[in-house]
Amino acid sequence: MQRVKTALAWFAGLILATLLGSIIQTQFNLAMIQALGAPMNGSLRLQSTAHDLLNFAPTYGVLVVAAFLIALPVSGLLARLWPEARTLLHTLAGAIGIAVALVIMNHLLPVTMIGASRFHTGILALSLAGALGGLLFAWTSRSSAQAA
Repeated sequence: MQRVKTALAWFAGLILATLLGSIIQTQFNLAMIQALGAPMNGSLRLQSTAHDLLNFAPTYGVLVVAAFLIALPVSGLLARLWPEARTLLHTLAGAIGIAVALVIMNHLLPVTMIGASRFHTGILALSLAGALGGLLFAWTSRSSAQAA
């Protein structure tokens, strides 16, 4: 039963990090367009965000899957050695996993595939989304003994 709970918690963290990352990416893109002088109103921001949640989020989710498949098991192993830091470890793993995945992707590909990752602030913001996904995983995957 604990494995099912852990898998569902991993999936919940993945969904949260993916959705937040997509929203962040959209807002960075719109800010760059606005900086070029294009008008930007709330309605356009909402439409663009909804469009990207449907069309960009699944693609971004692949990056989050890759990051979380490596980072969260590593933080799980570390949490066995340092159980009192379990939540912190999973939170940091989510952030670091996303940051490393973005840096590797930017280094390997000939163009920057995710506009927000052109900037340190974008990588930081996307990493924060990963941290929240890791935190959700930590909270929802706790066993009864860990919760007590």
